[in-house]
Amino acid sequence: MSQVAPEPIAPNKVASPPSKPMIAQLTQVSKGYAGQHHCLDQVSFTLQSGDFVFLTGPSGSGKSTLLKLLYGAERPDSGSVSVVGQDVQSLGGRQLALLRRRLGIIFQDYKLLGDRTVAENVAFVLQVRGEAPSDIMSRVKSALKLVRLADKTDMRPPSLSGGEQQRVSIARAIVGGPLLLLADEPTGNLDRQNAIQVLRILHELNQRGLTVLVTTHDLELTRLFKHRVLQLDQGKLRPLATH
Repeated sequence: MSQVAPEPIAPNKVASPPSKPMIAQLTQVSKGYAGQHHCLDQVSFTLQSGDFVFLTGPSGSGKSTLLKLLYGAERPDSGSVSVVGQDVQSLGGRQLALLRRRLGIIFQDYKLLGDRTVAENVAFVLQVRGEAPSDIMSRVKSALKLVRLADKTDMRPPSLSGGEQQRVSIARAIVGGPLLLLADEPTGNLDRQNAIQVLRILHELNQRGLTVLVTTHDLELTRLFKHRVLQLDQGKLRPLATH
């Protein structure tokens, strides 16, 4: 039986206010590594509350570096990085840890704890914060329901498919109620069907008001979701028309 191609998914139709709060901003940011040209060269862009942006570009173009700048794992050589009103490069130690509590981060390789159940993996974020056990269980159940894994709470990651493991990582990223969700090649290890399902969930989270930034090298996937697409190439960032 031939497989029917999925219909393009329209963005949220709810009218936006004239001016939305700024969630993240890069201003004239350059970043390079020893012996290499700048992977980011005078890059500027802004994410506003409720945005969904795809960041594309070839391998090594600086997509992951840009995300690392936003959550403070890298520092710019020049320029400024602001997230939820804070100058990221000036933060250290506890201040940076507190900022990261306001972010959700998803990686290509899931980064789950194999010896813990699905529920325990998601709950870990809240346990580290010292949340009340009664609140933790309620929030874990809600997060797993959003990613269609309410029936997998007692399973362990090695027994799940790649798509299911990535959905667990999404639940872990959103359980703390972040203001910004950063997804670094979240579909890179997935087949087409699971990749579409993961992006559909991110799209639905965005419709609920979450600001989302997704890196991907797969332009075909971005064409299914009518959101803004930016491309990094030779250190420069530019809008990309894909629709």
